[in-house]
Amino acid sequence: MGLDYKKAGVDIDAGNKAVGMIKKDVQSTFGQEVMTGLGGFGGLFKPDLSKYKSPVFVSGTDGVGTKLKLAFLLDKHDTIGIDLVAMSVNDILAQGAEPLFFLDYLATGKLEEEKMVQIVKGIVKGCKEAGAALIGGETAEMAGFYKEGEYDLAGFAVGIADEDKIITGENIKAGDLIIGLKSSGLHSNGFTLARAALFDRAGCVYTAEFEGLDDNLGKELLRPTKIYVKTVLALLKKYKINGIAHITGGGLIENLPRIIPEGLKAEIKKRSWQPSKIFKLIQQAGEIEEREMYRTFNMGIGMCLVIRSEDKDCILDQLEEMGEEACLIGKIKEGSKDTSLEIK
Repeated sequence: MGLDYKKAGVDIDAGNKAVGMIKKDVQSTFGQEVMTGLGGFGGLFKPDLSKYKSPVFVSGTDGVGTKLKLAFLLDKHDTIGIDLVAMSVNDILAQGAEPLFFLDYLATGKLEEEKMVQIVKGIVKGCKEAGAALIGGETAEMAGFYKEGEYDLAGFAVGIADEDKIITGENIKAGDLIIGLKSSGLHSNGFTLARAALFDRAGCVYTAEFEGLDDNLGKELLRPTKIYVKTVLALLKKYKINGIAHITGGGLIENLPRIIPEGLKAEIKKRSWQPSKIFKLIQQAGEIEEREMYRTFNMGIGMCLVIRSEDKDCILDQLEEMGEEACLIGKIKEGSKDTSLEIK
């Protein structure tokens, strides 16, 4: 008997079966704007542009990084898709954009139907939280390319904003205040350092339990990234927000200065919020300097909003009404570009 694709390592039938298993879940993210189902060469999306004077599409792409290593080790794949969506939609949200649709890319050495279903269910959940349609994706079975049981993920989001409402940070001025929206944990950044500190250096195990953590160590690290879309879009309908920073790789030290104009700096008071226990555990396990922590992890703040001082009380009240954990963490002052962020 000669070779065929299945014997070479790629099972087309298994791929078709997996698509059938996720079809209803994916279609549950569709609104009337989606013009195609699964299986086409491209996803068609017809946005309603009538509510925009000068619509601008905003796009973003990202992955989940080495957080995937934890999913492999714990054999838990139902939340990693939420992370995938969150990383891209939170990025475009920082420009004031409303997510429209999302596409995913999943690559693996050997397709495992049940695992794929769990991953996609997470993506579907993330899309629903973000109000985005999952209109397409690619599952690449690449025999011999990945280690057994491993895979990689990438996501692509497209959103929309009116041109005169795009948020760039250029309107930030001295006297503005900075509100921090709490993170759900590490989100999807800094896992290489976290694993090196906790497991390689300190010898912790994934099932270890620590006082102050809601779950064991492995599950705490896998806690999915928070999606801020509905919260921030609700604020944008009522208030003028001068700047938004998604606190991802690079932490507060690298991300907040990205939106600060020349001649200004952000002053952050670190005692204005309490980071979750997981950050302290990582710092102690790796004997990591404080600045390195703030340059690697979000340290409990997943998104920063730069607002006018007169809107502070109303915005904080609305955030509380929406069930969002938020606090005033700093202010904008005059300063040089070399010192665009000061943490006290």
